[in-house]
Amino acid sequence: MVALNVCNLSMGFGEKTLFSNVSFLLDHRDRVGLIGANGTGKTTLFKIITGELEPVGGGVSKARDMTVGYMEQHACQDSRRTVYEELLTVFDPLIKIEEELERIADAIHMAAGEELDRLISRQNLLNERFERLDGLTYAARTRSTLLGLGFAESDFSLPCGVLSGGQRSKLSLGKLLLSGADIILLDEPTNHLDISSVEWLEGFISDYKGAVIIISHDRYFLDKVTTKTFELSNGRLTVWQGNYSASVKQREEKREIDRRHYDNQMAEIKRIEGIIEQQRRFGRERNFITAESKRKMLERKQAELVEPEAQGAALKFKFTPSAVSGNEVLAVRNLSKSFENKPLFRNASMLIKKSDRAFIIGPNGCGKTTLLKILVRKLAADSGSFLMGANVIVGYFDQTLENVNSEKTVLDEIWDEHRNMNQTQVRSALAAFLFRGDEVFKSVSSLSGGERARVALLKLMLSGANFLILDEPTNHLDINSREALERALADFDGTILAVSHDRYFINALSTRVFYISPEGLKQYDGNYDDYVEKFSQSTSKNEAAPVKVNEYKLMKERAGEQRRLKGKIKRCEEEIERIEQEIAEKNEQLSSPETASDYSAVLALTQEISELDLRQEQLMADWEELQGQLIEE
Repeated sequence: MVALNVCNLSMGFGEKTLFSNVSFLLDHRDRVGLIGANGTGKTTLFKIITGELEPVGGGVSKARDMTVGYMEQHACQDSRRTVYEELLTVFDPLIKIEEELERIADAIHMAAGEELDRLISRQNLLNERFERLDGLTYAARTRSTLLGLGFAESDFSLPCGVLSGGQRSKLSLGKLLLSGADIILLDEPTNHLDISSVEWLEGFISDYKGAVIIISHDRYFLDKVTTKTFELSNGRLTVWQGNYSASVKQREEKREIDRRHYDNQMAEIKRIEGIIEQQRRFGRERNFITAESKRKMLERKQAELVEPEAQGAALKFKFTPSAVSGNEVLAVRNLSKSFENKPLFRNASMLIKKSDRAFIIGPNGCGKTTLLKILVRKLAADSGSFLMGANVIVGYFDQTLENVNSEKTVLDEIWDEHRNMNQTQVRSALAAFLFRGDEVFKSVSSLSGGERARVALLKLMLSGANFLILDEPTNHLDINSREALERALADFDGTILAVSHDRYFINALSTRVFYISPEGLKQYDGNYDDYVEKFSQSTSKNEAAPVKVNEYKLMKERAGEQRRLKGKIKRCEEEIERIEQEIAEKNEQLSSPETASDYSAVLALTQEISELDLRQEQLMADWEELQGQLIEE
């Protein structure tokens, strides 16, 4: 079933056209990844779908009764409300039903006669509605969502006013996921999530009953959850079947087919041009006629000629060490660190050798960035030591981009640190990082996160470092820039130690993975997928931890189940009573003289009475079974 129809959308701002003639159909169970370079209009497309922006041309239509959910920009309107209370607001209609059911349960004990019948009838109606809307599980789903998004049990009671920007974004995402919308639009949903939270989100989306469109640069995530890929590029939208990796393969195949077709067309054009030139040299009348005929054919061929679509601009750079390090690059022994008497990690030890590509992973707040800052001497350890090897030159990429001076222009930020380069050389380097023309005179403070990251990467490239310590280097980069960085690091003749949540990036480069915990670092050889396999093998050998029982949740669920059973028993009794009355009426008809003289009427009534008896017996059996399930109060 088609949930959404986007037809010939065009959008621009001023004289700049973002995209034109964008069309696609969204099925009610589609999982779509929307990809494209930064600035191509992906978020704008979302805002058109939600009605926040009006397109220049075309339109969007939804199937009847379909609702669209989009992550709120301001999730916490009441700063005094707790995290748990804020997420529960999604279920306000269910909570109101539950409160009314509790009032009715109290009132039933005091009621009699018609008032009692009215209350019971209302109770049955509300029980059915509550069950239909999955009311028995809303509290459990709320708790599961918060835990899945990385909130600890102790965070549930925090007022929203003290949450960080990342925590507010996660809460907003949770509200969207629980909203029950038929179509949800997710704009970079993994940005503030650690790997375990992203894995939880992958499971949630896989089980989601509606359609999903996801803007993301997280290729591993897209591969896990999407079944289609929409690519916005050069103002047009292309639909690819399959996930991100499948779309890359299809795009390469199409590009190769288009290139070959173009080459064949160009070869044919050159052949016809040669014939025309040859015929004109012959100079006879019939040769001029042939040349004119071929000229018209040439014009048709040239009009049909379609040049292959140009690839988008990509970063071009190479990390070149200015010296060769010794074999042992970094030795870490028993490092520990605490903040405000809260231990982050202890006994952290590792040995990094030349040409290693080592990645540190772990949940948010476990100390990954802190460990890197200790190694680049921005923080001091509480205990332990580390030693850099011979001829090691460290280059550090800070995920906060604090080493980029906001008060300078892009040109000065690079040139001030590399006075040995002339302006032409600096501008050539900046052009390779997509800063061209007057863009080099832009203030760093006016740059986007992705642009600032490119400046920081250029500084790192020019540093001549042979040991790169990278803290979330892909965070602000679009997919094309991430892939360019991967190629550059793969060719890097040095050593890498990196923190990253980008599993695709880790898979492309890693030779070792370190998992950080309060007890230190545990090493796994290989890439991220190797780590997952080895970690799952080790955990499967251990006994499963006992499941904590939430007594309040169980009590609420039991109470809801009892209400449901009572409602079924009441409906069963009403149906038994109705059938008894119908049997009595038919027996009365059967004994009347008019019916007794009509053989066919007697036969029909006897058959109906027999069927009603069977139905009544089944209802009595159901009633007994339901009574057995009901807990005596």
